[in-house]
Amino acid sequence: MSFKHQVYERYLQLINEKFNALQVILNELNDSAKNETKSTAGDKHETALAMLQIEQENTRNKLKEITEQKLQLDRIDINLKSEKIIKGSLIKTNHGYLFLSIALGKITVENQQIIALSPQSPLGLKLVGAKINDEIELNNLKYVIESFE
Repeated sequence: MSFKHQVYERYLQLINEKFNALQVILNELNDSAKNETKSTAGDKHETALAMLQIEQENTRNKLKEITEQKLQLDRIDINLKSEKIIKGSLIKTNHGYLFLSIALGKITVENQQIIALSPQSPLGLKLVGAKINDEIELNNLKYVIESFE
């Protein structure tokens, strides 16, 4: 498996882990809400139930966001070859590796740090269409494209 495939698979794994953790939390909140509805403690009961409903809604929103991220990542064809940097490119710069996909933060693969960033981010906008040896400057920091796949 290529380094790029390992990076892609690790980000998919990260998203799946987040999704599963949120699913467990939502199930626990649902169980708590069921137990709370059996209680008849008056105002305390209503306040606790309202708080649980807010937590459930927040968790559902996070699940929806993670699901959308997974769909976006699934749409990326990492086997696509290009002469220029495109969405799905794994870029080696003088400041490390960048994975142009969606904003997912840092991971480590084979002792290399990789940052996944969106093509719509300030750096992502400058990277799209760049070639090997191009220099890109952002916030007084110069990035030199050493290679990409």
